[in-house]
Amino acid sequence: MQPVTTTDHTRSLTAESRNETVELLTKALQLGIDFKLQSDVFLERIPSVQARDRLISALPVHPGKVEDALVEFAESMLPLCKNEASPQFLGFGDTGDDVGALVGGVLALLTQQNLINQSFDSPSATFVEITALRWLRELIGFANPPVEDLTTVFDVGGIITHGGTMSNSLAMMLAREHKMPGTMETGVHDPGQFSIVVPRDLGHYSVKSALKWIGLGHQVIEVDTDGFRYDLRALERALREHEGRIMSVVAYAGDSRTQTVDDLRGVRDVVRTADERIWLHADACWGLMCSFSDRLRGKLAGIEDYDSVTVDPHKVMAIPHSLGALLVRDPASLKAISSHSGLIMGDDFDFGQVTPFIGTKAWLSLKLWMMMRTRGRSGLAELAESRVEKALRFAELVDSHERLIRLHKVDMTAVTFMYVPADVDVAAPDIERINEANLRIHERMLADGRWHLHHFGLPDDDGILKYGVTLYPMRFMAVNPHIEEHHMTAVLDYILRLGAAFDEGSL
Repeated sequence: MQPVTTTDHTRSLTAESRNETVELLTKALQLGIDFKLQSDVFLERIPSVQARDRLISALPVHPGKVEDALVEFAESMLPLCKNEASPQFLGFGDTGDDVGALVGGVLALLTQQNLINQSFDSPSATFVEITALRWLRELIGFANPPVEDLTTVFDVGGIITHGGTMSNSLAMMLAREHKMPGTMETGVHDPGQFSIVVPRDLGHYSVKSALKWIGLGHQVIEVDTDGFRYDLRALERALREHEGRIMSVVAYAGDSRTQTVDDLRGVRDVVRTADERIWLHADACWGLMCSFSDRLRGKLAGIEDYDSVTVDPHKVMAIPHSLGALLVRDPASLKAISSHSGLIMGDDFDFGQVTPFIGTKAWLSLKLWMMMRTRGRSGLAELAESRVEKALRFAELVDSHERLIRLHKVDMTAVTFMYVPADVDVAAPDIERINEANLRIHERMLADGRWHLHHFGLPDDDGILKYGVTLYPMRFMAVNPHIEEHHMTAVLDYILRLGAAFDEGSL
């Protein structure tokens, strides 16, 4: 067998290769930054099969140069990538372009800390993560113990995760253990005792999926809504009808479609009156943004009384993927889902004790700490308020066009709307034709690749066209800081042109 020869192009970082490595990383940073600064959403659009044939290849036999791999990346892969920081990307959030967060992400990669253990794996990173979690807890109204009283990870009251799906899953684990302590050890014997209540057609898929992942099956009770919020009388009836079976009620501080914030106090009062033992969980992946501002914080009134809250900084803080968090009102409640390994976890501040499904734990929170540290309270407030103002302005633009119709009141940054074909009377609307028009418009938008708006099914919960029917609207999101009014007017003009083409039968 021939010995393996290490070449200059395959060696690890050393003192001798420092300058070469800096040069390569600088090229990579320049590629990434120029990508984010491009005005286009896509530089190239090709069918999936063509992308597959271009990009899937065999593993090279011989070592190659990093420079060559960078060239291949820039020429073959990057043009097909979606740029959510483009001002023409108006459909989601996640721009990932906060400079402080980008710096934090790079430093986290290079320092290679592992927060499963504190004493030897992350001596400083653990306490930076604790700091960021305390900042989030304070924003939503959870009390933090004095620093001198922080003696273990069970005093922190939160976990950094990869996003809302994992956070919601951990919240459902907590609800399960709260309903039936010790289930982690004994297993689930009667899944019917672990039902959850969610708003009908509005809940995020992660909560329902979490039940399956933690061995409970499909124990979901859906309750009718009114104006994209719980119908509190229907909620009260459901709690009464299923008395004793319910482990958790989930409310949305900004649902994933219209971003409507539920009546968190009303839900709390109904649930606590029915059964104080029910675990109250708030999904505030979008609503976290309201906590930044005194003007918006009132929308979250009551969230401080929920047992657990999911937040997603990578959705609302321009932080690169991925970064979410689960916050709990009572820090000690995390003991119910804790685990321990003598191999690596033995110190009081080892986060590995409270992170189910995660072993090695990257320093994701450095992005969050850096963003919050550099923005400060006033910067966070300005971020939130400017987004809401932009969403309200877009709503005004939608309302000014007779062929466009808005489907809900603007609560945060989402504006959901539809094109109404010229031959449709909104007083007696042909829902099938309206849906077809908007589907065709969005398909053409995706194919063109110049503009992007979100598209999904939505119940007409306000009865704008016909109460209760499922509509397929487009959604504008005011999260992208690069969006200006001329982008908003231009995308609406584009939609109106496509709509006119549909009316003429040419779309």
